[in-house]
Amino acid sequence: MTTNDKLIKNKLGLIELAKHLGNVSDACKVMGYSRDTFYRWKEAYEEGGQEALQELTRRKANRKNRIPELIENAVLEYSQDHPAHGQVRVSNELRKQGVTVSPSGVRCVLLRHNLHTFNLRLKALEQRVAEEGVILTEYQLQALEKAKEEKLAYGEIETEHPGYLGSQDTFYVGTLKGVGRIYQQTYVDTYSKVAHCKLYSMKTAITAADLLNDRVLPFYEEMEMPVLRILTDRGTEYCGQLDKHEYQLFLGLSDIDHTKTKAKSPQTNGICERFHKTILDEFYKIAFRKKIYSSIEELQLDLDSWLKEYNEQRTHQGKKCCGRTPMQTLLDARHVVEQKRLAA
Repeated sequence: MTTNDKLIKNKLGLIELAKHLGNVSDACKVMGYSRDTFYRWKEAYEEGGQEALQELTRRKANRKNRIPELIENAVLEYSQDHPAHGQVRVSNELRKQGVTVSPSGVRCVLLRHNLHTFNLRLKALEQRVAEEGVILTEYQLQALEKAKEEKLAYGEIETEHPGYLGSQDTFYVGTLKGVGRIYQQTYVDTYSKVAHCKLYSMKTAITAADLLNDRVLPFYEEMEMPVLRILTDRGTEYCGQLDKHEYQLFLGLSDIDHTKTKAKSPQTNGICERFHKTILDEFYKIAFRKKIYSSIEELQLDLDSWLKEYNEQRTHQGKKCCGRTPMQTLLDARHVVEQKRLAA
């Protein structure tokens, strides 16, 4: 239903309510309109029906004030070549070329063509490339790459099949009396949302690599699906000197690419962050109220039982899952992995 349809429905509602109540004043009080408005709408409806109730704007565009077509084309051409530049930058750069247009004038042009945000300009550029097969300039490539990095940094993940991109993070569970500090290494497949977790008494590069070696890679080998890339924050357990850092060395030996989130924003590993909220609410807060744990191994057993239920029985509303369980989503996408393998 369009905005205009909603307005017509309100006007008809007022007229019908007045008929039902038999009192115009009471109907206007209920609907919040004046009697004068009611009689204007009633007269228009009686003369022209529903079409006469359409909202007609009194504003008329003054085309004399519109930017000349030559300048408008220059703005559009520059914005296509430099999609990352805002209205002020476009105005300044065009002035260097002898084209005078104010920043607000640039914005008016971009608004008319639905190009007033960076994402909209990127979308138009991608569509143009797909339709026309144009060769991108260096500035356009930089803009597209920047957008891709921002998507990764803020949790907008591009993932094609299970194993394409995994998200790994460290979760501080807490300190248990007689046990000490407990950290959880978490791995979530960004496509299927299948999760793997293991508990440790410390967070180090060794423990980060151990989760992959002990739980993640054996699982995907059994599924005959390679793990291609892993997304982490920039914590010390994940980042360090390439030739000395145990986690980075393990990824290199396993032929897994490593992608990191935006600097100084570790919370932007959105897939794991959302999973950590779920596991905190649905497992830890309940488990610690039911039982007193005397060891990490004891807690790990209950965690494994919950993970089995999460992966195989709990339906997920993620973008790829659509109400299926994570495990079912993974199994349903096995043919995609096989097609990728054959295409390679």
